Amino acid sequence: MQNELRTRFGHTAESIAQDFAEHLKYSEDADVYHTTQEGRYTALALTIRDRIIHQWDKSRKTQRANNVKRVYYLSLEFLMGRATSNNIINLGLEKQVREALAGLGYTLEELADVEPDAGLGNGGLGRLAACFLDSMATLEIPAYGYGIRYNYGIFRQKINNGWQVEQPDNWLRDGNPWEIHRPDVVYPVQFGGEVQVIHENGRDNFKWVGSELVNGVAYDTPIIGYGCKTVNTLRLWSAKSPEEFNFHEFNDGDYTESVRSKINAETLSQVLYPNDTLYMGKELRLKQQYFFVACSLADIVRRFKRQNLSWQHFPDFAAIQLNDTHPSLAVPEMMRILLDQENIGWDEAWDITHQMMGYTNHTLMPEALEKWSLPMMQKILPRHMQIIFEINHRFLQSAVSFFPLQPEMLGKVSIIEEANPKQIRMANLAIVGSHSTNGVAELHSELLKTSMFPQFNIIYPNQFNNKTNGITQRRWLLDANPALAAKISEAIGDGWITDYSQISRLAPFAKDSAFLEDFAKIKRQCKIEAASFLKKDSGLYINPDTMFDVQVKRIHEYKRQFLNALNIILIYTDIKNGGEATKNMAPMTFLFGGKAAPGYVNAKLIIKFINNLAKVINADTQVNKLLSVQFMPNYRVTMAEKIIPATNLSEQISTAGTEASGTGNMKFMCNGALTIGTMDGANIEIAQEAGKENLFIFGHTEEEISGLKNTYNPYAWIMKDPEIKKAVDLFLSGYFNVNEPGIFDPLRKSLFDNGDKYFHFADLRMYADTHKRARDLYAGEKDDWNRKAILNIAASGKFSSDRTISEYANDIWHVKPCPVQKDLENENALADAAKRK
Repeated sequence: MQNELRTRFGHTAESIAQDFAEHLKYSEDADVYHTTQEGRYTALALTIRDRIIHQWDKSRKTQRANNVKRVYYLSLEFLMGRATSNNIINLGLEKQVREALAGLGYTLEELADVEPDAGLGNGGLGRLAACFLDSMATLEIPAYGYGIRYNYGIFRQKINNGWQVEQPDNWLRDGNPWEIHRPDVVYPVQFGGEVQVIHENGRDNFKWVGSELVNGVAYDTPIIGYGCKTVNTLRLWSAKSPEEFNFHEFNDGDYTESVRSKINAETLSQVLYPNDTLYMGKELRLKQQYFFVACSLADIVRRFKRQNLSWQHFPDFAAIQLNDTHPSLAVPEMMRILLDQENIGWDEAWDITHQMMGYTNHTLMPEALEKWSLPMMQKILPRHMQIIFEINHRFLQSAVSFFPLQPEMLGKVSIIEEANPKQIRMANLAIVGSHSTNGVAELHSELLKTSMFPQFNIIYPNQFNNKTNGITQRRWLLDANPALAAKISEAIGDGWITDYSQISRLAPFAKDSAFLEDFAKIKRQCKIEAASFLKKDSGLYINPDTMFDVQVKRIHEYKRQFLNALNIILIYTDIKNGGEATKNMAPMTFLFGGKAAPGYVNAKLIIKFINNLAKVINADTQVNKLLSVQFMPNYRVTMAEKIIPATNLSEQISTAGTEASGTGNMKFMCNGALTIGTMDGANIEIAQEAGKENLFIFGHTEEEISGLKNTYNPYAWIMKDPEIKKAVDLFLSGYFNVNEPGIFDPLRKSLFDNGDKYFHFADLRMYADTHKRARDLYAGEKDDWNRKAILNIAASGKFSSDRTISEYANDIWHVKPCPVQKDLENENALADAAKRK
């Protein structure tokens, strides 16, 4: 029995402490002279990983034994954040881990805080992929996530004189104890070369030769479902050169040239999304996309071929989901494998490919739909270009019957865009090559059919569908806001953790005075903790006794951080002038966070303007007791987990018809923040679930925005509102950039000379008035505010990624759960029995 207590999968505090100490000694070689906080964190991570691996192995064996159909989720982004606390919670070992560490003189918080964020994503798309992995494991749906193991994730953002400065995010500097290197899982990936046609046995065979080779090596991370029954896998590919260096060139003294091929090969997995404003950046990004697609499909095919089944059964074995257009090369790559390597005829290969692929669209911005120049594609992937031409030729032959004598319609659906140079439309390729195309919110999915791809909706009337996004309540409520989670469980039980529809049972507690009081105390404590985090992380000083108004997301003109800034100018000038709009205002802190793409000039100028605005306001003694503005550098998952629970008012203010869904809005909702927002993306469904009376909705609708497009004049909207005109004049006067004349001219040009594409001034008055309503409610009877907050939490059940994944599984993937037996149910009972002996 004592031996069992020492096993690496023991679930008692004693066995965890023993394993932690052994890892410190034998994995880290720690002693009194050689010990670091990083080493202690690594020992903890390895201790927790030990308790995962047994069930991880059992999950794979169970899934293989049952010959299950798996989901393969292909995404170029996985914004995982930190793993330690989430894994401990999903294992159900938080109490035991805390007890084990306390006995050794450590705390969970101090060790978990050492872990770097796994920032392998830019924003919502990558975080959605992470939530989906959690839900698939919790629902016991067999699945693999596939992506790239970037050595450098999304850049670390520094702010220097108000400007964003990008620095490398070397998240792997001290290694990653959660991953397992699989040196036996390696696939060669080709680039360039040429295609030879060999006529054999009555058919043309295509052979891709003379190409550059890069090896893709697998690194696996376990993805733990809540309760740790099923453990799925996130498999990330790292690029390695087939040769370490050229020995002849090295001996000849050309040391740089001797390692050039190694450097070029391994560049593929160096950095998340290189800046693609230059040709070389675009070429590298295209190579990254093919690299991870080729490795992933080779892995899926290898796994299928072990079954010794005929190829017609392949779609019964695997469902492949393309997360946006980044993996859309999976369509021609699957065709290449089936045609060239497996010698399957075109029609059968196409039927197999079409049945297996599903495509999720994540954008309503036409300029965001990926296109690759035809010459670049021919140079890098010559065989795929041939296959794309053939796919397009056959598709257009069938499409002509839907649009007779309408060549302009055929031009819109063609995969090849007749530009100069010609371009491949990757979204069109993904739609044609998939049996399902889904949007990620009701409005978004409808606009895909009516505005973005109406011709495809005619050709494929049953292909388009909606799968409203979701978040995992385990990460974003149970883990991020433990005090609120405990209070909810005390009120309604803990069934909501795995069945989030049960959160609706919280609604009656919005009338419970004791619950309202406890909720207010929890929110204030979250604000204290957020202020402490920001002071330590960024040197920012935040007053927790102010109203927290938060806008955190990628910096982009359509997300309208500048609209928020314009409203702050209105508030600022009203305070300065002793106006009525701020007469009874509670003290407020506006918090901004988010990163701008390195090549996006206007987005970086918006960050600069927010920081200049903050500098002026925070230094103004006439207003700074009532109003504060802060930009939080390096916004990431870990920061979100601190800021979202502390938020009072959540800003979701994109121009109607531009945001596909949003998931930040859902995270704020389930943590009891009220939303101020437009009827855009998932805001519409949030309003449906919670009731418009419990949100602050403003602005023109998508239909009204469409109607304004041909006649909109920002000057006219400004001139008819004296307060707005004064605020705009203050911006244009250089008041916020006295010593930096002209720096905001590109923003001015975008707003005025180029017609204010995102309708800031059309919505500004409605926004300002609605914001005043929110301020007045917060400054008034606090119970009214908190009652709405609790009703929002109670209405958030729809927005669990568990619900989203169940819909994908039933409607698109046709995959069933595969329950995995858990071996350790009696571990604690056995331990107690041993102690009694």
